[in-house]
Amino acid sequence: MDIGQFLVRRRSLPALASAWSALGFGADPVRAETTRRLTPDQILGPFYPVGKAPDMSGDLTRIAGHVRSAMGPVLLLSGQVITTSGEPIAGARIEIWQANAAGRYAHPGDTNPAPLDPDFEGFGVAITDANGRYHFKTVRPAPYPTGPTSTRPAHIHFQVQSKADRLVTQMYFEGDPYNAQDRFLQSVRRPEALTVKLAPVESGANAATFDIIMRA
Repeated sequence: MDIGQFLVRRRSLPALASAWSALGFGADPVRAETTRRLTPDQILGPFYPVGKAPDMSGDLTRIAGHVRSAMGPVLLLSGQVITTSGEPIAGARIEIWQANAAGRYAHPGDTNPAPLDPDFEGFGVAITDANGRYHFKTVRPAPYPTGPTSTRPAHIHFQVQSKADRLVTQMYFEGDPYNAQDRFLQSVRRPEALTVKLAPVESGANAATFDIIMRA
């Protein structure tokens, strides 16, 4: 099944549930009040990492055997993966991949003239703990041009796999001037569900929390 087929199928399930509720089957007013909405889908994108293994340490700012750390502002990224009823999802596999602090991916297909960072590959995996939580240390990516008059806002790609669901999405940053014109972010009904706020922490880093809601 290709990603396009998957996205259609993933969205069809809530629609079917709504149709049944409208007919009076399976209606549960109490539960409906506490049910959370699924995190919106986004495209996989053209720069999914190829030919490399993901970092499993949780720290994308360092590559084993390298003396220097990645260039750019440090981002401490964390969150919780939960179900629509608020239950934590343990053991979910979270992949992230992103451009570097200059706006370029470590991918052979990226023709952006921005410099590569030899100390940053931008591809990591984490497994959620018993409380559904995950953590990454990375750098904040930069926006990058997609044409003569278009620019994608800074974002980080996510692919999350639980036992019953797979979510492909992207996380954006509040206040990015390119958010309002981005056709991918603006294609969802709730852009705010994919947008995080930055909070300064010690040592000049910033922290961001991105919670993910999916099926267990």
